[in-house]
Amino acid sequence: MDGIINVLKPPGMTSHDVVYFVRKITGAKKCGHTGTLDPGATGVLPVCLGKATRLARFVTEGNKSYRAEMTLGVSTTTQDAFGDIVELKDAFQIYPEQIDNLLPSFIGDIKQTPPMASAIKINGQRLYDLARQGQSIDVPTRIVTIFDLRVVQSNNWGTAHPRILFDVTCSKGTYVRTLCADIGRALGCGAYMSFLLRTRVAGFSIDHAYTLEDLTDLAGAGQISLAVVPMVQAVNHLPLVEINPTAQRAVCSGATLYPAGVKRISGPIKEDAMVRVQSGQNLLGIYRAVQDMDIGTKRIIFKPEVVLGE
Repeated sequence: MDGIINVLKPPGMTSHDVVYFVRKITGAKKCGHTGTLDPGATGVLPVCLGKATRLARFVTEGNKSYRAEMTLGVSTTTQDAFGDIVELKDAFQIYPEQIDNLLPSFIGDIKQTPPMASAIKINGQRLYDLARQGQSIDVPTRIVTIFDLRVVQSNNWGTAHPRILFDVTCSKGTYVRTLCADIGRALGCGAYMSFLLRTRVAGFSIDHAYTLEDLTDLAGAGQISLAVVPMVQAVNHLPLVEINPTAQRAVCSGATLYPAGVKRISGPIKEDAMVRVQSGQNLLGIYRAVQDMDIGTKRIIFKPEVVLGE
């Protein structure tokens, strides 16, 4: 079984727990998730089966959307509800107009410093492992992109700890809890992420996600395949390069794809971009666009990153 199941992860389970559950009910020998969700978070968690496990990193290349809540006036060690409180401030003086005026400054390319309680590796060690050992290091800042950020609902204004529910669409690698903490810092009162629901990962949305109960019912009826999204659909956010039939054998063996073997390209492709190489609707692999340095004429050729074969 090759493909991806769009799982609605419940709170309280690790992403690994979800993978174990999916492996058990599908019988898939190879199974892995894309884009870890913290145990306390819920929402879209694409789980790859079979050959699709080789596509995991490309599925997560797409943008992500979340619905989150931040609570003002409270700062924690992990920037979410599972850390220790390090600072309490009375945020009764903060009002909705201040939020409306501030949020546009967080849209676009922004700098973020990932929290110590994260899975990022520094010198081969994950930050959360270092944090458990009582170590704290300087974590490099990085640029992430916030495409959309808007308030959905808010309450408790005029009290010590107002709560703001918001939607955000952002690039891969964005920490929503760090976004909350940074907004709180900009307001001068601090904030932490008190709730997180992931509503979209690339082409996988919460509207078409399966609960664990849904999957159990499908498996019991012998219809689990109905929940499996084809591999080609999972990476349809990547530019398409369709090949001529004469190039299929070479592509399936991992050969470089040259312009003569290309039948159609979905649009302009920049150097170093990842593309999906197909023969009709059959996904053959993921290739990288590179500039050919062997000839005098400037042209783009495609080098294999993942070869799926026929």
